[in-house]
Amino acid sequence: MKICASIWWLLAAIMKKLASMLGEDEEIWYYAGLLHDIDYEQVDMKEHGLKSAEMLQGMLPENALHAIMAHNEMTGVEAKTKFDYALIASDAISGLIVASALVMPDKKLKNVTVKTLKNKFKDKSFARRIDRNKIMYCEKFGLNMDEFFEVALEAMKSVANQLGL
Repeated sequence: MKICASIWWLLAAIMKKLASMLGEDEEIWYYAGLLHDIDYEQVDMKEHGLKSAEMLQGMLPENALHAIMAHNEMTGVEAKTKFDYALIASDAISGLIVASALVMPDKKLKNVTVKTLKNKFKDKSFARRIDRNKIMYCEKFGLNMDEFFEVALEAMKSVANQLGL
């Protein structure tokens, strides 16, 4: 399975866990996480998220479509809600966690710890394309960095075996 497709499932698991913690709709948050990049290989980056929302119109509620559009700052759609910030932060943290797993000897998530993530987060040369500021959006939905790392890692580990990670 491609790493990109695996990340979508991992991101969906994070979103579902966050929704549960925040008293939000787990199913909607899960599907927003799973489908937010559905247009990724089809459009120019300036339209990424806009096309996904268009494709998902009528299948997901407006708040989910807004989060999907807002997750790519190039669309000009401003993040405003917990949902928006959760999707953006989860997208970023899922990449950091997968990158951390891939440098482990067995390339498995089971060996990634919160301490590992904190060290990789601080190392700006590691996974340079991951915007650490977006990970810190966790504070906009009520979690500090350590809490977010723990929740995201736990959620991803819960589905990792099914994805061969």
